[in-house]
Amino acid sequence: MENILVCVTKQRTCQRLIDYGKAMMQEGDALHIVHVAGSDYTFLGDSEEHRALEFLYEKAREAGAELTVLKSDDAVETLASIVKDRHVTRVVTGASPGPLVLDSFLNRLKAKLGGSAELIIVPA
Repeated sequence: MENILVCVTKQRTCQRLIDYGKAMMQEGDALHIVHVAGSDYTFLGDSEEHRALEFLYEKAREAGAELTVLKSDDAVETLASIVKDRHVTRVVTGASPGPLVLDSFLNRLKAKLGGSAELIIVPA
């Protein structure tokens, strides 16, 4: 059994990440979908954000997963903690815009995971 974690933002384009994670699943696997927002983020602060979160919730439900939305100023640390706590074996995330630099989110996440889970980067 594998635990697959899909990292999403509040953008509707994240549906492709959820679809990718679901396509990876085999019988008995679990799919977890997580959005980490900064501590200054106001949940449902405007109707557009509300609709985006509702959309992600619906897509997660359709995929047989639950959507977890957390507040944190250190998304890398928060995601690494979820990977450990939920025994995640694969982490699905979207590609960063622009060139991959040494201190990018994806490089920091990969280093923090330290090989405990496979990091799968889905191109835009």
